[in-house]
Amino acid sequence: VLITVGLGLICVLLLVFIILQHNTITAERDLIKSYKNTAEEFNQTINSLQDNYTDLMTEKHQLQNNFNSLTQKNLELETKVNVLTAEKNQLQRDFDSLGQRNPDFESKVTNLSDELKKNVSKGGYVFLLGNQCSLDGLFVSKKAMSWYASRQYCRDRGGDLVIIKSIDKQRLMSSLVSERAWIGLSDKVSEGNLTWVDNSPLNQGFWFEGEPNDEDGNEDCVEIMAFSSILNNWNDLPCSSKRKGICEK
Repeated sequence: VLITVGLGLICVLLLVFIILQHNTITAERDLIKSYKNTAEEFNQTINSLQDNYTDLMTEKHQLQNNFNSLTQKNLELETKVNVLTAEKNQLQRDFDSLGQRNPDFESKVTNLSDELKKNVSKGGYVFLLGNQCSLDGLFVSKKAMSWYASRQYCRDRGGDLVIIKSIDKQRLMSSLVSERAWIGLSDKVSEGNLTWVDNSPLNQGFWFEGEPNDEDGNEDCVEIMAFSSILNNWNDLPCSSKRKGICEK
């Protein structure tokens, strides 16, 4: 009986031990599985952080490049501003200098204009010998004609329609005319390319606002208008229009 009881007790203890071992192994397996899952999640987190870091570094480099580009553009703009400021100051000095000389010039032009109006001789010729503006040989046709007829009028008398290539001459011509008159400028030879009667190209114009506009595609010759600003009184119009012509030898 004692042997039987002892064996039963041993069996019970062995069963308890097996159960405990099973529970321990199960717990360890669950723990290992949990560790594995945690490790995988950790690796995923690391990979995600690595990707984020890479993206942030790329954005940082892009922002740095943009910053460098903007800095360079800012330096270029500062340089341009400095250059433009220097040019503006120089232009202002030139303008001030011109303003100081202008009253004397205007006085000379006025005197010459008065003298010119007093010295119109027969045939429409003007003789002002010895003056500084070389006005001798300047003359105006007596009647209004087309641009071509006015030019022929000038050429028949050894001259041609007047050429104006400087501000001084423009001022002088403006002070002399009392009505609208032809000058020696047109684009009849090549549409859109204005040339003087000596075939030289136009480099500087003194146009009325909005001109030349070649209205209806038929305005190929140029007049000077007495009623407009001295430096803004050119107008293009059809060559068949009737105007007096300013001639010069």
